[in-house]
Amino acid sequence: MSFLLLLIVIGAGIAIWAQSNKKKEIGRERASFADAQADARRWIERLGSQVLTLSGNDTASTQALADASERYNAASAAIGQAETVKQAQLARESALEGLHYVNAAREIMGLPAGPELPPLAGQRAAGKVTERRTIEHDGQQITASPEASADTPNYYPGGKVAGRPVPAGWYSTPWWAPAMATGLWTAGSVMMFSALFSGMSGVGYSAHAFEDGYGSGYEDGLADGAEGADGDMGDAGDMGDGGDMGGDTGGDGGGFFGGDGGFFGGDGGGFDFGGDGGGFDFGGFDF
Repeated sequence: MSFLLLLIVIGAGIAIWAQSNKKKEIGRERASFADAQADARRWIERLGSQVLTLSGNDTASTQALADASERYNAASAAIGQAETVKQAQLARESALEGLHYVNAAREIMGLPAGPELPPLAGQRAAGKVTERRTIEHDGQQITASPEASADTPNYYPGGKVAGRPVPAGWYSTPWWAPAMATGLWTAGSVMMFSALFSGMSGVGYSAHAFEDGYGSGYEDGLADGAEGADGDMGDAGDMGDGGDMGGDTGGDGGGFFGGDGGFFGGDGGGFDFGGDGGGFDFGGFDF
């Protein structure tokens, strides 16, 4: 009888211990989500402040701010629906992308860009346009340029779209928009990519790498994105809760919020299917 009683006591102790651990784990998950949600909202609010207070003064800056506004709308919707840390981080990424658009617009208009932003996922691996180049593709002229102009008013901050890297730069048309909307690249995209970027310094991968979905430095780009989404979470307040940008725009401070995700990919979050050409990740595609 005493042995049976001992077994019952041990079993009860194990059950209590397991239940206690489960409660602690749930508590940690809730705390992590709350932190991620608060961090995302800070960036969203900062983006919203810029979107509401800035107006473009030419085609390129107007388009960049329109793209930023779409990122804000997508990020706002995403954070409102977020239920996991990952979904909150995707909302944060969308807001950061919008702020990169804002900085591009501010530069064109001769305004200070404000504090440096965390890099976007895959941004370093994507590289950037370093020379003006025009190609013919499917009966259409496509121009890439390192600078904004009347014929290259569409900005992309660099990163991944549908699992493929797109270099930062100014373009005559948002050629990445169909892939962003559908999550798929066409077979002709490989030839277009090769013609537009082959041999260009600053773009560190080939058409074959584009087809495979990665290039030199790809892991570094992912590490940058992970640091931006995870490691820098505690630094969000350093970038300002809106007031940092306010000093640059004469009191516009405050804040708001617009692939892998929302930017939102298969992981959940809000979707932005605008033709502006954002930076959302809808997953890979095999040609």
